[in-house]
Amino acid sequence: MHDTPDPGDRGDAVCVVGAGASGLAAIKNLRELGFAVDCYERETSVGGAWNWRHDRSPVYAGTHLISSRPLTEFPDFPMPDTWPDYPHHRQVLDYLERYAKHFRLGDDIWFGMEVSSVEPAGDGRWDVTIRSTGGESSRVQRYAAVVVANGHNWSPLTPSIPGEFTGEVMHAGAYKDPARLRGRKVLVVGGGNTGCDIAVEAAQQATRVWHSTRRGYWYAPKYLFGRPADQVNDRLLRWRVPLRLRQWLYRRVLRLTTGDLTRYGLPEPDHRPYESHPVVNSQLPYYLGHGRIEPVPDVARYDGAGVVLTDGSRIEPDLVITATGYRPRFDFLAPELLEADEDGRPDLHLHAFARRHPTLAVIGLLQPDAGLFPLAHWQSVAVARWLRLRATDPARAAAVQQKESARPLESWSRRRVVPSQRHWFEVDHVAYLRAVEGLLSEMEGVR
Repeated sequence: MHDTPDPGDRGDAVCVVGAGASGLAAIKNLRELGFAVDCYERETSVGGAWNWRHDRSPVYAGTHLISSRPLTEFPDFPMPDTWPDYPHHRQVLDYLERYAKHFRLGDDIWFGMEVSSVEPAGDGRWDVTIRSTGGESSRVQRYAAVVVANGHNWSPLTPSIPGEFTGEVMHAGAYKDPARLRGRKVLVVGGGNTGCDIAVEAAQQATRVWHSTRRGYWYAPKYLFGRPADQVNDRLLRWRVPLRLRQWLYRRVLRLTTGDLTRYGLPEPDHRPYESHPVVNSQLPYYLGHGRIEPVPDVARYDGAGVVLTDGSRIEPDLVITATGYRPRFDFLAPELLEADEDGRPDLHLHAFARRHPTLAVIGLLQPDAGLFPLAHWQSVAVARWLRLRATDPARAAAVQQKESARPLESWSRRRVVPSQRHWFEVDHVAYLRAVEGLLSEMEGVR
């Protein structure tokens, strides 16, 4: 482990921003293709969002994976067979630490170092300004390429709710311990996986729990036919079952398992199955059925000690938890480098490759219907091979880039999703991996 990076031009080395799961995969796969790598991590250890010790981690005490173990592990570093189907967050962190140790990734990570800016330096190279989080002066280093893996679940998206509330309001990112819910009246705002999980925890600790959602969602159980639900979906995708048939099967299975949740007061979904990020929670129907969670509509405004809902009703919680997601942030990059629109949404090929800057890529900017780690692995493999191809055969690289730029969005991204920020990066993992496989084949000259 080094204390401070060497100043100046790093030649053909690649800069990786972040040492979470995606950053670790990027370091490993870049090194395997012969690249020198400098990874800058603002924290003092690996793990990113899964390291609950980090200030920016959204992980709380009861967090488990919502994707099953076989569909979450890296393809070249399996999780132990003795682990449960849905490992606890401490196991996931242990897994990432062992991954880093096994591949000796720590040799290339500068801990306590933050990237403050990344600017084009001409000829595809980049000037990267780094500074110590301890407050030391910054320095600039030049790299042949930059791979961004700073995550997109650390900057809370806080709803703008008019009025004043005399109780406590917190974003789900600040929620860590269920003891904070004990004996209180709690309103959870947000119908995603985090909102549902916290509502379930509140049902076990609080005296009263309201769960506010803007729209209806499809709530899937964690197990179907004795197997984790994502494994069943994975099989259907690999069999290439048409979307309409999968949607019919989804509705049928839910009717036979969780039943019609609108009878508890939840709004009816305004979209079809697979048109939103999957909400996987087996316990929500249980606590709805026992009256421990009370569904309520969206929040209209705060009113002193109360909260007024869009149907005109008023409730008086002690604590409001807004599980309203996160927004992607790349403060060290000018928005035009990622062709971000006015809302901050980047336009990247395969949600990874900057369209006008061939030596700039982002790893892990995905919302898949299974685990992220395998997709981050293959993304980083594709990025590493792309950078190697540019160095060894520029003419072929240009031809591949031209062909890939014509690939329709529908070939690797979901065709129809709920129009919200939460669904910016939605992908079906099988279709996405096929698209990455196609890119790899193009670069290898197979097709």
